[in-house]
Amino acid sequence: MFKRIALFVATNLAVIFLLSAVCHLLGIDQWAAQRGMGLGGLIVFAAVFGMGGAFISLAISKWTAKMSTGARVIEQPANETERWLLETVRRHADKAGIGMPEVAVYDAPEMNAFATGMTRNNALVAVSTGLLQQMDREQVSAVLGHEIGHVANGDMVTLTLIQGVLNTLVIVLARVVGRVVDSWLSGGRDREGEGGIGYFVTVMILQIVFGLFASMIVMWFSRWREFRADAAGASLAGRGSMISALQRLSGNHGDTTLPQTIQAFGISGHLASGFKRLFMSHPPIEERIAALQNAR
Repeated sequence: MFKRIALFVATNLAVIFLLSAVCHLLGIDQWAAQRGMGLGGLIVFAAVFGMGGAFISLAISKWTAKMSTGARVIEQPANETERWLLETVRRHADKAGIGMPEVAVYDAPEMNAFATGMTRNNALVAVSTGLLQQMDREQVSAVLGHEIGHVANGDMVTLTLIQGVLNTLVIVLARVVGRVVDSWLSGGRDREGEGGIGYFVTVMILQIVFGLFASMIVMWFSRWREFRADAAGASLAGRGSMISALQRLSGNHGDTTLPQTIQAFGISGHLASGFKRLFMSHPPIEERIAALQNAR
């Protein structure tokens, strides 16, 4: 479990470091420092790279998901199950008021499904072969309703916005504090160029620290949106079916073969306890079931 969480944190920090490296290679840090760029200018540049990187990831999310999972989009149903899948997704999508998503099946032993896409009317909903084999149709319908709920709620876009804003803040805050530390170490003397060793060391350390806090915030939102998607699944397929599907999902024991880049979009995620819960993308199944049972 620790290795999985470490991989998630490392992935998010890698994004921030990549954005920083781009700023450095393009000379943006040096250009801004030489011109005495104020906080406003720094925020603009950080936003371009912080938000830009997040939205590029969202724009290619469907392609990335298909390639990384080997998902096969159902264009012409090959059997009755695929025909039922298309009809069920279309019914849920119509009820939720969104465009018909692409529907795909990917080969995986565990029960899972995910949704991704740039907009409410240009999404992908995919289910694992394990889910189709181990759930009855009422349960699968509820899972599909859950994923349609993510699309209808605009969760992919909102998560991208939050990630982009946090990336921007990490880049800005690390550099602002880095300048303060560098100025203090140099006795208040102005430096030409990008700054001294104090600046670089401070920026690198703070990007790790701030990046960890940013990851916690993103995962908090990811857990919160799962409750909303469960409520959507209950509305579209029936509360009893959604609860039954979650109870069946508990048999996964937190296992998932989804690639790291799209694990937060799956219907179930890894289990954790203690401090590591802060990095969970999904709430524990029992909490999700309790929320549905207590809903009025």
